[in-house]
Amino acid sequence: MSRYLMLLLLLFRLWNGHESTGDIMPEHGRVDYRDYHFEIKAPVSPVLIGEELNPLIRININIPALEMPGFATAFEVRFEHLTALSGLDKLQIFSSGSDSIFSSHKLHGELIDLDNKTLSVPGKSALVKGHNYFWLSCSTNPEMRLSTKLRVRCAAVHIDNTAIAVESKFQTHYPAIALRKHNDAGVHTYRIPGLVTTNRGSLIAVYDVRKNGSVDLQEDIDIGMSRSTNGGNSWEEMKIIADMGEWEGLGHSENGIGDPSILVDRNEGTIWVAGIWAHGHPGKRNWHASGPGLSPDSTSQLMLVKSDDDGITWSDPINITSQVKRPEWYLLLQGPGKGITLRNGTLVFPAQFKDENQIPHATIIYSPDHGESWKIGSGAKSQTTESQVVELSDGSLMLNMRDDRGGSRSVFITHDMGKNWQEHSSSRSALPEPICMASLIRHEYRNQSLLIFSNPADTGARRNITIKLSFDEGKSWPESYHTRIDSGTGRGYSCLTSIDPDTIAILYEGSRADLVFQKFALTDLLKE
Repeated sequence: MSRYLMLLLLLFRLWNGHESTGDIMPEHGRVDYRDYHFEIKAPVSPVLIGEELNPLIRININIPALEMPGFATAFEVRFEHLTALSGLDKLQIFSSGSDSIFSSHKLHGELIDLDNKTLSVPGKSALVKGHNYFWLSCSTNPEMRLSTKLRVRCAAVHIDNTAIAVESKFQTHYPAIALRKHNDAGVHTYRIPGLVTTNRGSLIAVYDVRKNGSVDLQEDIDIGMSRSTNGGNSWEEMKIIADMGEWEGLGHSENGIGDPSILVDRNEGTIWVAGIWAHGHPGKRNWHASGPGLSPDSTSQLMLVKSDDDGITWSDPINITSQVKRPEWYLLLQGPGKGITLRNGTLVFPAQFKDENQIPHATIIYSPDHGESWKIGSGAKSQTTESQVVELSDGSLMLNMRDDRGGSRSVFITHDMGKNWQEHSSSRSALPEPICMASLIRHEYRNQSLLIFSNPADTGARRNITIKLSFDEGKSWPESYHTRIDSGTGRGYSCLTSIDPDTIAILYEGSRADLVFQKFALTDLLKE
């Protein structure tokens, strides 16, 4: 076949979206393109709205044999839907050399005029023998919608101005909002997300405001709140809703409050937030420093704040320690994450305590009278801590627990408000985890009841934040309904909420920000 006909064939294939491996092209000029091998991968990470850098695709040009492999001169990328480009300001290609980790230090080239599904990002980067890593990144504008899906692939790589079609599939990326970032408002770290949808449809997010560092209590920590009235598309300014200030001559750093859990009383509309107040023991971790007793001088206190006006104003802290904590226990605190309202109106928070032998147990605390009084269940299982609770169709409660043995979540059931517990069939097998907090909610969708779960689905590290669906009340979690949303390493806590029958949202500690907010259509999670 003549050189001219080969070029015409290549152009025809590119025009029609034809894909080939790029390492089977015949010799052209001084270069044999069979010596170029292309590997296209996409990082699974949120595309942050209003951010300059958002890695979309990693392109590895592997050249095992050539000593002088020439130059990469352009990268052709294709978007499945033209409407997705309205939220983008520019595309950039970065080179990270032989390092497979994303870096923005070396810019290959950029493209600002984004008006076609297929776009070519120009530039000139010398190739070397071995691995050559390039990254497609996008800059997003504040007008990008959370409902946008970016579906993009690499269509061709130009070597010395000759296009080589590469085999790659469309990769889906979901936009997100960095709700809180390191050093926002002069705060070092934001942690421990809780998220609910109020009876009026507002979203209320709560979290630790860790002013001086990332460590757990004891430190100068308050509970912060963010509120959205438009489904999470925009958020009001952060408010501090629990701050213990100074007490008995000790300053803020010895009166921290944190690890929030949030619930909505579905009958009254009241929003409740539980937090643990640590008094004294500076420089020590509260998990180990809290002791037996009931007074703030000896043991940490379980506190509540509430709002009766959809999160606009909040009460002073309410101390319920003496109602629910046994004096011999070393510590009692909430979930964290979120609580629920049962069908009979009972309010339920997940909780945890360290008994007289300092052995932790997950349990529940509950109120049958809209928060006027509180009761506590027994420990579900030893060496379990941070848990989440849902009501099943038969009225029983499922407690899904962090298990400090590692490897997987523990799951127990109670039919009598925590007096007695039975192990569930999925316990210690169905939901892998590296010892971390997780989220679990019940969601009604098209006349079927789903359980939706999120956690870092990895036994080795807090990475691979994944949303999973169960259609049989947690007996199984089919892999075909797992959606990984952030493959990077972060602190790993998350909290889910139902925005409406067709949409769920998640607030999580991600790899790209302290607290990341995303929402997903159920059709995407169901792979419809």
